Amino acid sequence: MRTFRPGETAVRRDVFRRRVWSAHAFRVVEDSAEALVLGCRPGAELLVPTSWIEWLLTGDHTARVRALPNLAQGSWRLGRWSWRDTAHLQWVPPGTWFSVNAFYDASDGQRLAHWYVNFQRPMRRTAIGFDTFDLLLDLVIAPDLSRWDWKDEDEYEHGRRLGVVSEADHRAVERAREEAVAMIAQGAGPFADDAGHRDWCPEPGRPAPALPADALTAGLL
Repeated sequence: MRTFRPGETAVRRDVFRRRVWSAHAFRVVEDSAEALVLGCRPGAELLVPTSWIEWLLTGDHTARVRALPNLAQGSWRLGRWSWRDTAHLQWVPPGTWFSVNAFYDASDGQRLAHWYVNFQRPMRRTAIGFDTFDLLLDLVIAPDLSRWDWKDEDEYEHGRRLGVVSEADHRAVERAREEAVAMIAQGAGPFADDAGHRDWCPEPGRPAPALPADALTAGLL
């Protein structure tokens, strides 16, 4: 199992039925027994479904709606995209069915805009980063942890009906929901004041992370 050094590029890939659904280049902030911590800034390279790109460019919600059936049918295509507008810190603990993400407003002095819990399969490390799979359900949290709201529950249920989210996934997510909410309520893990995540910002002058040439093939099972 590879350990990454701070400053290295690491690629998060979402993999479904042995095919890459998305690939996202990050800069390693820290790699420890507790978590792999990754940073992103505007300009970071991604490969994402073309339906998602269409939705972002046009605002056409039907393009986003097509994404799940395309995923279930294995009929998606990938296009290149670059991260925009926010800086982003991702905390990925081993063996856990969620990651914790902090988003910072790049136009407002890297102010912490909100926290975001992304429910996903536990990471599997690769030579270039790690593989997981986004399970569609999310939790959006105020910067001061005063409130949180569930996001995309309808999409999650649709994913279950289509077989994108299996029953085993669903049982794991139900347990992970409780774990994530308890972490928020206790101000633990990345939410702790002394974790240093509230005031993180990308290193000035450092280029945005780029995807390697083998982003779609390296270590794919």
